[in-house]
Order: sequence, then C-alpha cells, then structure tokens
Amino acid sequence: MGKMIQPDLDFVKELTAAGGGDSLKKCFQCATCSVVCNVTHSDKPFPRKEMIWAQWGLKDKLIADPDIWLCHQCSDCTAHCPRGAKPGEVLGAIRKLSIHTFSKPTLFGKLAGSPAGLLPLLLIPVFIIGAVILGLGRLHHLEGPIVFEKLVPIPAVDAIFISAALFAVLSFWGGIKGFWTAMHKATGLESTKGSPVPAVMSVIPEIIGHKRFDKCDVQSGRTSAHKFVFWGFAGLAVTTTWAVIYLYGLGWEGPYSFSIASQFPLKLLALVSMLSLLYGIWKVISNRNHTEEKAGKGTYFDWTFIYLVLLVGLTGALSWGVRLLGLPSAYFIYFFHLVFVFCLFAYAPFSKMAHMVYRTTAMVFSRHVGLEEE
Repeated sequence: MGKMIQPDLDFVKELTAAGGGDSLKKCFQCATCSVVCNVTHSDKPFPRKEMIWAQWGLKDKLIADPDIWLCHQCSDCTAHCPRGAKPGEVLGAIRKLSIHTFSKPTLFGKLAGSPAGLLPLLLIPVFIIGAVILGLGRLHHLEGPIVFEKLVPIPAVDAIFISAALFAVLSFWGGIKGFWTAMHKATGLESTKGSPVPAVMSVIPEIIGHKRFDKCDVQSGRTSAHKFVFWGFAGLAVTTTWAVIYLYGLGWEGPYSFSIASQFPLKLLALVSMLSLLYGIWKVISNRNHTEEKAGKGTYFDWTFIYLVLLVGLTGALSWGVRLLGLPSAYFIYFFHLVFVFCLFAYAPFSKMAHMVYRTTAMVFSRHVGLEEE
C-alpha cells in the first residue's frame, strides 16, 4: 500500500526565498551531486535525496535530516551540476531554516535570518551597554590615560557577557534537544550502543582537525581559513580565561597592579590569536570571492556572520592600537567592539555560528545510531 505524501508548499516558498534555495526547481534528479560529493555516505548518499524532499516540500524530513549537517558545503556538487541547481546552496538554505525552526526564542531566529532584523539586533547591545555606561556615570571619568575600565567597569562587562552567554547556552540546549528528538523521529533509528559518549569522543578530533574540509575540491582553501579562525577564537578564549583568573583568582585589582612581566605572555597570546582570526576571516572572504562562479556567492545569512567576525577582530585590534596612541577615540571603538562581541555570542544559536554545534550534534547522532562508522 502506498504512502500519502503531503507537501508543504509554504515551506518550498520559504526555502526558495531564503537565499540559496532559489535554484531548487532547476534540479532534474540526475544524481551528479551525490556522485561527485567526497563526504557523503556510500549508502543513502546526499544531497540528491534532500533535493527531492525539498522539491516535494517535505519540511519535517529535511529540517531533522542529519545529512544536511554532514554536508560541509564544499560546493563540488554545485560546480558540477549540469542544470545550475546549486545543491550546496540549497542545503545551506535548509540548514538556516533548520536552525530557525529549533532555536528558541523563534523571534531571534527570524531577526537573524533577515536584513530587516539586523538593526534591531544591533540596537539591543547598544542600549544595554549604553545604559550601563550612563547609569554608572562613566562618561564623566574619562580624563587622563586611556583605560577601558573607566568606560565600562570590568564587573559590569562580566555581568553583561555572562548573561549573554547563559542566554546562548540555554537557547542552544533547547534547540539541540529538539533537534536530537526530531532526528530520531525522522530517521526512525535508535542506538543499540548505549551511551553516546564514544561517538562524541570520535567526533571531537575530526571537528578540531577540520578533516572533512580536506576532502573538498572546489573550495580546498577553506581548510586553512577555517583553522586560522578556529584557533584564533580558541586563543582568545584562553586569553579571556587567563585574564579572569588574574582578576578573581590571583587578586588583580586593576590594570595598574598587573605587573608588566605578568601582562606580556597574556598580551602576546591575545595578539597572535587576534592576527590568526583576522587572517583566517580574510582568507574566508578571499576564498569565497575566488570560487563564487563555481560555488555560488553565498547568502545574507553567510555573509552577515563573516562580516561580524571581521568587525569583532578589526574593532578589537583598532581599540588596542588607538589606545596605545593615547587617542580618546579608543573609547568609541571599544564600545562598538563590545557591541559586536555581544552580537557574536548572544546570537550564536540563531546565526551561522550555530553550525558548529548543530553539525557536531548531527555527526554524533549519525555515529551513535550507526549511520556512520566511528
């Protein structure tokens, strides 16, 4: 007995309007995309089946499909598609809609995915940080040497960003929990292996090493670019943790009591990490522009995240450099650096930064239920 398929036509319209999915109807199911993909399964390969489901409007199957995340958008499929259907960008648009379906609150997902939502998202940290500065009367205490703590006290910065981090963690937890449940329902697969910990342990080295990016042909330069960005973020995270230990663990009570000898290794790591981040994001932009004809130009969702990372790096570097020159404009630059950092982390569950978490979850699930070998 056949199975009744009820396509979600609104989802098809949403997908084609999402950016990247506008070429969906050109696909005529030749399966070239699955043949040329170097990261797909040998059994039930992608992205051909995803292109069929997308044309049929099978939203529930698509947004809970782990394979949309196992795709690393190498764009080999897009480059070789004889019809210009751009399967890589279609799957990118599906990933965006998957994030916005599972992320909570859904309002932030809608804002992050639309150009009209950019200004409201920026204004939130502008108002929060601005209110703290004005409420504490800090604008009247900026005379003398340039010290950023005069503008926003370190405890206030910590309170703002700890709150933003908690918001992101709770949103991620809710989204990933829903995604994991949906993957079980969509695939009908349950694990016989017990704990997913072994799957987690096998995935972590692959994520850190960016091993699947090495299999890409058209965008082979992405591996080194992503590594520079990844290790730049990792170094800055270590720097931040190091500074917190000095502040709250070792009794550092201000910038003047932090000895030069203690500052040097911390600042050196920060400098190297910042340069790694900036170089990596420059390589990402350069690679995308270089491969645009074959791989597609990307979407608003992609480029917003890329430019946000760039702005975080540039404003961080500029505020540091301008402060060393003793120019009061360093405060202005630092303010917007805090705004961009807030956006990067508070909105992570709704932006392309969420790829790191959802892709890791999909890889763990696939190995846990036996779709992939460990």
